[in-house]
Amino acid sequence: MKSILSFIWETVKIAAVTLAIIIPIRYFLVQPFFVKGASMEPNFEDGQYLVIDELSYRLRQPQRGEVIVFHYPPDPSQFYIKRIIGLPGEKVEISSNQIKIYNMDHPLGFILDENGYLPQVTVTLGSADQQLGPDEYFVLGDNRQESFDSRRWGAVPSANITGRVWLRAWPPQTAHVFVAPQYSY
Repeated sequence: MKSILSFIWETVKIAAVTLAIIIPIRYFLVQPFFVKGASMEPNFEDGQYLVIDELSYRLRQPQRGEVIVFHYPPDPSQFYIKRIIGLPGEKVEISSNQIKIYNMDHPLGFILDENGYLPQVTVTLGSADQQLGPDEYFVLGDNRQESFDSRRWGAVPSANITGRVWLRAWPPQTAHVFVAPQYSY
């Protein structure tokens, strides 16, 4: 009887320590996310398993080019995955298959060069002319022809952002750690 109680006590201790480690990690540092749909192809495909970094944006602001997971503004119960194109305070203009960004450093604007992460044949259809507020981001899917994004429903408030895509973990042959692309302006 004493060995059974000892076994139960050890099991309870192991479970408690495990939960004390896993719960803070899961709820404050990283979160799993499954890609659904084709809006981020070819970089992220339907069914891929991602790990979302929830800590970085508590320490710094999101950067242009980072891929984020956020609550869809018109229906916060849904999660979306998109790439940040426009930052707070900027003006984003889309026309003639080009994205032009206006900000304090570039009052005349610059054409966003996305060759580092998009195929050269990528077409950015539609038009947009949006001035972002102090806590708003303009996001686009990498598969511009199949993406429902800021061109249709507007900016993403910073409060809606869950975190940035940090790691593609599944399938194993596509595992990859992501960093923000470097742009030349």
